[in-house]
Amino acid sequence: MSNDSMRAVKDCASGTIGGFLQVFVGQPFDTVKVRLQTMPAPMPGQAPLYSGTLDCVKKTLSKEGIRGFYKGTTTPLVGVGACVSIQFVTLEAMKRYYHDLNGPHANGFLSNSQLYLAGAASGITNSVVSGPVEHIRTRLQVQTGSAGASVKAITGATSEKAAAAAAAAAISAGNSSAANQVIKTAAAESAAVVPNATKNALYFTGPVDAVQKIYAQYGLRGLYKGQAVTMVREFQGYGAYFAAYEYLVQRAMRLENKARNELSTIKVVAYGACAGYAMWTTVYPIDVIKSKLQTDGFTSTTRQYSSAFDCARQTMAKEGIAGFFKGFAPCILRAAPANAVTFLGFEMAMRVLR
Repeated sequence: MSNDSMRAVKDCASGTIGGFLQVFVGQPFDTVKVRLQTMPAPMPGQAPLYSGTLDCVKKTLSKEGIRGFYKGTTTPLVGVGACVSIQFVTLEAMKRYYHDLNGPHANGFLSNSQLYLAGAASGITNSVVSGPVEHIRTRLQVQTGSAGASVKAITGATSEKAAAAAAAAAISAGNSSAANQVIKTAAAESAAVVPNATKNALYFTGPVDAVQKIYAQYGLRGLYKGQAVTMVREFQGYGAYFAAYEYLVQRAMRLENKARNELSTIKVVAYGACAGYAMWTTVYPIDVIKSKLQTDGFTSTTRQYSSAFDCARQTMAKEGIAGFFKGFAPCILRAAPANAVTFLGFEMAMRVLR
């Protein structure tokens, strides 16, 4: 095996270890984040599904127990392990490319733009796997209660809102019989939607079941739902993520005149936490749109958003700027520990393997 191939294998193995640690530490935070991002806007006079982060945690714990925070964990455990390994393999390959391009006079250090582009390239490569992995994980995370309740939440929300508006209009016009007819029709349609949706596999028993059912009905396009906005998020997010981490590592190496593997563990942890903040503070609104698109319906009759731009427009119109930052608190709380252990796992594994 050539030196380059051996390096890639080591990068892959180390990245996988970092990915596993990221999932175990970050999954509960991510579940709360996604549920807050995707909860429907309440009808006039109704209370929101969750009043905030702590309310979401409390309700999840009381209804589903600790296991509720780890819904869809099998998918990210396998998928994120693969994603993080792809990220680090691509990142290290790009760094070697830029090292050769810069020549010996650069002393092995890269410019900030090179670090950003290396990270962005890792994000784009990673999106091939992260797109469907996050789609499946997100659908499982927001799926609560019984099959009927979950399916109705997915497929019936738009029609119920329309029926309520039509009934209100009829009542205001003094036509109570028309209002009653609207309500009866909506009830009949709702009753029909739930079993049909269940039959059409919109309720999933687990990640494998979700992949099989979505692929069977909607093919690869169904699995890659929201892929375009995922790629935008990955390009910017991982560009900022790895640029922040590698900049801090290079700075410490210069100031302390140390090799990378001589940096203290506390610095690796701190720089990993900073990288997490750099990523999520720059891409969070994009992540909200991604989550909404990936939990939206698959067909024109059940879909609420026609595109990422339409999703952004509707979110702004209904929720204002605050709508783009739903779930931001658990995301930022997750950013430090989850990414600290990711880089710690990677760096420690690389030191052992080298």
